Amino acid sequence: MPRVLIADSLSPAAVEIFRQRGIDTDIKTGLSKDELIAIIGDYDGLVVRSDTKPNKDVIAAAKILKVIGRAGIGVDNIDIPAATAAGVVVMNTPFGNSITTAEHAIAMMFALARQMPAADASTQAGKWEKSRFMGVELYSKTLGLIGAGNIGGIVADRALGLKMKVVAYDPFLSPERAIEMGVEKVELEELLARADFITLHTPLTDKTRNILSAENLARTKKGVFIINCARGGLVDEAALRAALESGQVGGAGFDVFTQEPAKENVLFGAPNFVATPHLGASTNEAQENVALQVAEQISDYLLTGAVTNALNSPSVTAEEAPRLKPFVALAEKLGTLAGQMLDFGVKAVDIAFEGDVSKLNVKPLSAAALAGVLRPMLAEINMVSAPAVAKERGITVSESRQDDSPIYDNLMRITVTTEKGKRSFAGTVVAGAPRVVEVKGMDLDAPFAPRMLYVNNLDKPGFIGALGGLLGEAGVNIATFNLGRIDAGDDAIALVGVDQEPTPALLMKIQALPHVKEARALVF
Repeated sequence: MPRVLIADSLSPAAVEIFRQRGIDTDIKTGLSKDELIAIIGDYDGLVVRSDTKPNKDVIAAAKILKVIGRAGIGVDNIDIPAATAAGVVVMNTPFGNSITTAEHAIAMMFALARQMPAADASTQAGKWEKSRFMGVELYSKTLGLIGAGNIGGIVADRALGLKMKVVAYDPFLSPERAIEMGVEKVELEELLARADFITLHTPLTDKTRNILSAENLARTKKGVFIINCARGGLVDEAALRAALESGQVGGAGFDVFTQEPAKENVLFGAPNFVATPHLGASTNEAQENVALQVAEQISDYLLTGAVTNALNSPSVTAEEAPRLKPFVALAEKLGTLAGQMLDFGVKAVDIAFEGDVSKLNVKPLSAAALAGVLRPMLAEINMVSAPAVAKERGITVSESRQDDSPIYDNLMRITVTTEKGKRSFAGTVVAGAPRVVEVKGMDLDAPFAPRMLYVNNLDKPGFIGALGGLLGEAGVNIATFNLGRIDAGDDAIALVGVDQEPTPALLMKIQALPHVKEARALVF
């Protein structure tokens, strides 16, 4: 039975999901780092919000941990590179609080347009400064979206309902999707020049940090209103303070800050500045939604292998998982075969999919194949960590698909490029079981066995008898025996399933047989 630790508060309904699905669940909130390190080794899954911080030390102590789930969007508190290196899937719940966050951005727009916080404070102080708080309408104004993903799309929909015009800057927004959303796709420079209101809905990356820099703030329409309910650090806060004071920016509403909790900030006290303490996801509905989602996602992963909303692993739906399972096994075994046949550094790996398998979600298959290739060199690697490790080592990974396969219903081929050339291996799934059908361009048909012997030789009479004699003398029982060749007297291979592991001394004797080019012991 999988065990899950809930380290931050989660709704009782979410906890019940784990228990109904047979997952042993412990609730231990408010743990210190040392307390978490002391117990994390007993758990397969970890659920956090923003308080608990699974850093590299925590992950290093988590010997059987398979998944970390964040009930919410932001994962700044999770060391994703450390988790990836350890083969731990990191999931978030990006859609559970999308509406809530989008509504908060719209609320900020209204608050700024009509100066509501300042007007409220003034009125409750006994003043009646009606002429002081002259507002602006949202109707017919241009809203500039920086980031047009899920939350940005919801904001656009609400803004269009208010009869605003919407322009969007997002390098990943396709022209077709822009038309679907009813927005105009523009470059950043044009958005800055045209927008009356700018709202940010993008993650914080090296490319988006200070996307509203002093230079970009100077390019905006004078009197623009800026809303940030996404991530602190997207706007240069000191430059924004200066722009608010000069009137270049007419008002700003921030729910997020570079340093949080924001007990002090350069923006506090600026003219027409509205601040909230990271309330974007703070509604009862959102908190319940993300809790239920993270419980479902972690349960699905631990019980079925389905991967949803992962930040460091390909997604696999619950419906796909059983269909992919035999092909994941083939990919991993075929990759392991390739990895054990290499003596030189890997430069590139190409995975080709033919026939029925080409129509599936192949990303998990590529990750599994890559893990297999690298495992003989890096024992602790898995399909979560393999793509990142390959990238770190400068290994080029490519995929290709072909609708039809000339012989088989499905075929997967792994071609590995090393410093000395290329080696290719192909396999198929027959009746749910993986089989190897091509090695070094030679056709054969062999099941994978836990222990196998690979021999490359010239196809000459007497070889099979000599090989069988050596195995018999060594007390190694043959379970399966499969042959492939180019032509009589030419290159041939034998893949032999054996019940006992061939010793180095036995391999030397096989290597010494006439016409033998190569002999290897393989483990799967």
